[in-house]
Order: sequence, then structure tokens, then C-alpha cells
Amino acid sequence: MEKIEKEIINSNGAPAKEKDLKNPAFYINRELSSIEFNRRVLNEASNLEHPLLERVKFIAIFGGNMDEFFMVRVSGLKQQVMLGITDKPADGLTPREQLVAIHRTVTQLFEQANTNWQELHPLLKKEGIIIQRYSELGKRPKNKLRDYFENEIFPVLTPLAFDPGHPFPHISNLSLNLAVALRDPVTEELHFARVKVPPSLPRLLPLKPLDPDELLPPSTQKFVWIEEVIAANLDRLFPGLEIVAASPFRVTRNNDMEIQEEEADDLLLTMEENLRQRHFGSVVRLEIDERTPSNIRQILQNNLQIGANDIYTTNGPIGLSSLWELQRLERPQLKDEPFQPAIPTYLKNGENVFSALQRQDILLHQPYDSFLPVVNFIEAAAEDPDVLAIKQTLYRVGPNPPLVHALIKARENGKQVAVLVELKARFDEESNIEWARALENVGVHVTYGLIGLKTHCKLALVVRREREGIRRYIHVSTGNYNSITARIYTDIGLITSNEDMGADASELFNYLTGYSRQKEYRKFLVAPVNLRDRLVELIEREMAFGENGRILIKANSIVDATIIRALYRASQAGVQIDMVIRGICCLRPGVKGVSENIRVISVVGRFLEHSRIYYFENGGQPELYTGSADLMPRNLDRRVEILFPIESPKMKAEILNNILEIQLNDTARGHALQSDGTYRLTSELIEDGEMPFNSQMWFLESREM
Repeated sequence: MEKIEKEIINSNGAPAKEKDLKNPAFYINRELSSIEFNRRVLNEASNLEHPLLERVKFIAIFGGNMDEFFMVRVSGLKQQVMLGITDKPADGLTPREQLVAIHRTVTQLFEQANTNWQELHPLLKKEGIIIQRYSELGKRPKNKLRDYFENEIFPVLTPLAFDPGHPFPHISNLSLNLAVALRDPVTEELHFARVKVPPSLPRLLPLKPLDPDELLPPSTQKFVWIEEVIAANLDRLFPGLEIVAASPFRVTRNNDMEIQEEEADDLLLTMEENLRQRHFGSVVRLEIDERTPSNIRQILQNNLQIGANDIYTTNGPIGLSSLWELQRLERPQLKDEPFQPAIPTYLKNGENVFSALQRQDILLHQPYDSFLPVVNFIEAAAEDPDVLAIKQTLYRVGPNPPLVHALIKARENGKQVAVLVELKARFDEESNIEWARALENVGVHVTYGLIGLKTHCKLALVVRREREGIRRYIHVSTGNYNSITARIYTDIGLITSNEDMGADASELFNYLTGYSRQKEYRKFLVAPVNLRDRLVELIEREMAFGENGRILIKANSIVDATIIRALYRASQAGVQIDMVIRGICCLRPGVKGVSENIRVISVVGRFLEHSRIYYFENGGQPELYTGSADLMPRNLDRRVEILFPIESPKMKAEILNNILEIQLNDTARGHALQSDGTYRLTSELIEDGEMPFNSQMWFLESREM
């Protein structure tokens, strides 16, 4: 903190308004901020307020998040270094400097993750969830496992040799493998082979069915790691050879696809080809057991063509995301209590959604409010004889999506249906291709968006013939049309028949599916058209109110330097700025003369905070927007995003008082960002004896059923 303050004070003692707001000292590195978010996720594994299996889940989430971080972010930095790109972000770190800092920080974090797992391991055992090392098993269970290996595992294993007659085998992305060192007892010659652990089998093999005579309490469940079972039975794969060593390892590859859309005749076919190539990206990380012999480590390093800093050793399980398997256990007492989301009165009474919307708009705060009204909205439109057309954007829909089935039904019922399926939704490309084909097969008009842009906005438009004429109904949201994530992501959605927003929706779909170059919208703020400029205008307008000005922002990330500088200027003008930023925050709060009026907290808890809200006090005439856009260059420049206004005074007050203010007062799951880029638990900031306040629990308990 002291170092930062020294860097940001001008040597000539210039007043705050003359500070250079482009000074790199005023910005936190994007990648390091992302890692800090994952540190907060991992810290939840130590939080005693979570049930035991939920604590394990946070380690699995951390592992999966870090996999994606390496596949996308680290691979991108490595490509920049390889190409000699030295462009610096606002914080001033070159790509090479970022990679060095990432390696140092991530190494420490994975050590923490293994420590967390070692702490949870005995607690699981006390609850009858026992994960044993193969070496600790008795003769009988080992014999049973030998039989299981022969019948279930051995048939699907394919050992691949590496020698002058066999090239080094391809190691697929995120696959778990055994590197096996062998010795020929006749010639004393050493050999190397790779054995891939079958991804079709569970990583944790249950032991109880293998030994039904063992006297265990009914609730006890015993497991062993599958790679240890395979390693113990390698003699069946290599008869006549001595097994010198068998070391587990895992490879992470560059998984960020680049698509030359301008050169693609058919984007769908191009995406399918790119998905096939994804498994062959360059290696960006090698995870190995710390006991791996040096010769095996060297063989892997040389043939995977990686540096020493790309190797991460561990004394725990490799691939922490596999701990998700424990979440499937039927142990409700070790998980969060299930909850019943609130359902609007009109649905309970069986009222038609369109008649309900003619009376009032419907505001939803998921998962505390049910996702059912959104499904009902599209399903009702599919069946309603007066509905003429349905248009919708689909970004991540998940498996067996009810909304896609409703759109198919609508087309079968003779409605005009147009759907924009975003094929470039990272890691959901394969699912989206499948549903795009299903929609096309029934005659739905399917498009794939605009060249060079991802369509990230969440919008559905229903055109209905009524007595007064044609009427448009829309649903617009911060979250995806995914009924599964709707139960674990916090999002805000609005279903409305507002004429201006309906007209904006029509023009936006014309922009997405045709050649419209709409530059102005009645109500929507649209990226990349006018969203950044309008947000800067709203921030600058607040500066005129000085100390009476107030800005509240809730978002997943803030990276965009233009927006950050506008917020710094507002802070210098005395505007009070409170921000709830879940993940990446490149803004430094609390810096004297620059951002001392800015407070940033992050809430990490049972649900993933996903909604985006932008509130401007405006001298007592507040404006509030919500929507799909985060404050990142990719969202503002390279994606189609929507922010839509909440104009009802009642709804505006609901979001301000019962969402934003509630989260800002979270002292149980809140983390306050410090000027040096670290986070401090808000529970440490309350007075002794004061009960911590959990905003997510408050939302659960305060919903009207």
C-alpha cells in the first residue's frame, strides 16, 4: 500500500485533478485480479459455515476455473510472447512479466488447494466418505479391484509406447494419464509408455460394491482413485516387463479458438472443424505428481515442448475439478438445504401471461425467483393462436433446454420463429451447434450473429395480434436461457410489453439478422453502438452533483480503462461510488486524490453473482439500467450487449434497496478490495459481537411465496 501511494503522488505535489489517470500505478493487472477471484473461491473451502460437501465443491470450482484460465488467458499471453508482442495493458505489465507473476501466484494457490483438500479429507472420513490410497488397502479389496480392472478397465486401455519406432503420443487436453517407465529384464533396456485413464469411468471408484461382506455402517462409502488402480495392475498391460515407475500427469492446452469469419463460407461448418482442432492446441501447463522421477519429467517436458515454468507439481490429486464427483453423493445433510424459488401470483392462479403483462411488468431476481415465468412466457407464445412470431437470442442453453423445445413447438404450430444461436459461446460451442441443427431441421430461421462480434445479449421478442392491433412483448435479462444455471446464478430479468423497448427489440433483431445499421435506440443501450459512450455520459453527469452525486455498480468485471478513468474523475469530483464486482477489478479503490470515494466489494457465496446493475442518483431523479454487459473492452467493443432501463419507481426502489444496498452491506460473504489489489473479509471490519450479515441468505429468506 505504501509503495502504491508513493507511485501515485506527483513529484511536484500537483493537486488531485492534475494527476495523470493513465499512470499504470492506478490499475490492477487483469490476470492477477482474475487469480485473486479464484483465491476467494478457494477460501470458501475453509469456511466452516458451509456444509462439508459444499466446501469440497469450492475446491472443484477452483480447479475448473483455473483450467479455463490456463486454456484461455495464459495461452493468450504465451502467444503474445511468441509473436514478440510487447503491448502493455493499463497496468503496464508486459506479457512476459504477467506470465512470471502468474506462475508465482498460481503455484502458491495450488499449494493452498492441496492443503484445503488434506484438511477436508479426515472430515469426510468422519462422515463415512472414505477415500483410500490403494497402498492402504488389504488383500481382499485389492483382489476385488483386480477383478474389476480385468472386466471394466483393462478392455478400454490402450498403452502407447515411445521409442524410435513409435512417435511420442498425442496427449489430449485435460486428460489424466500415467507416464510409465519400464525395464526389459533380459536386455536391461529402459522403455517409456503412456496410458490414458479412461474419461468414461469415474475418477473415484466406489469400493463398497466390490466387497459386500465388509462390515460397514450403511452410510459409509469408500472410494479409491482410478489411476492408482491402473498403476497397480500395469503388469497386465506390459507382461514380461518390470514396472519401474508409474506417474500420473495431466496436460492443459491452448483452447481459445480463433475464427476467420470473413473467410468462412459456412460458420457452422467452420466451428465444427475448429472444435475438432481444439484438442491439438499447444501445451500451456503440465501437472505432475511431486514424486515423478526426474527422467520421466524430462521426457514429458522435452516432448511436450514446454519450459520449466509450465510444470506444476502437486502432492494431492491431479485435476481438482474431478472432486465434483463427490457432489453427486446422496448425502443431503452435508449439502446446502434445497430451496423453493418464489413463483409469481399470476402463475399460481393459472392466469395467461399476456393478460398479466397487460396489467404490469414482471421483474425477476433469480434464483430467488423462479425461472418458470421465462419458460412459461415462451411456451405460452408457442401455443397461443394469436402469436405471430417469436425471435430469441441463445448464448448458453444447457442440456435438454425447455426453451429450445418450446421454440420447436412454436414452429410446428406455424409461428414464424427466428433464433440467433451464438456458436462462439466459449466451451458451449458443441451444444449450441447441436441445438442450432435441431432448430433448422424444423424450419426455424437460424442465424449465427455478426461477423467479428459475439452476440451476448439475452433477449426474446413475441409479436402478438390483439384487438387493439399488433403488440410486442419482450423478455430481457442479465442471464442466459439456461434452466440449470438459473438455479445457481443470480440474475435479473424483465418481462414487459413496453412499446419503446419492444420497438428497440425489433430493431435490434433487424441489426442481428439483416443489414440494419441502427445507431440510436429509444431505451436500450447497445454495444458496440452506444453503450460505452452513454455510460461515460451518465458518469460525467453525476460529477455535476459533486458530493451529492452517487453511483452504484454491480458487475462481474471492470477492466475498461475509459470507464475506469471516468469513475476516477467522478471520485475526484466528490461523487460517492459503491461497486459490487464479483470477479476481475482493474480499478484501485481508496487511492488518495484519485479514488478515495470509491469502495469495491466482492460477494462470493452459495450462488454465483452474475447480474449487472448500473445506478445513477442524478440529483434525485435516478436512472437505473441492468443487462448483459460487463465493463470490459470485449463486452463494449466486440460483443452485442444490451443494457435496459428499469423505469417503474417501485421496481427501481426494489433493485436499489433490496438488491444493491443489501449486497453492499454483506459482512458474511463480502470481501473489500484494498488499494494494493488484495481483498479483506468484510467480517473483519464489523464490531466485536455484531452478527455478520449474509446477503444471499437474506434474499432466500425474504422472498414472498
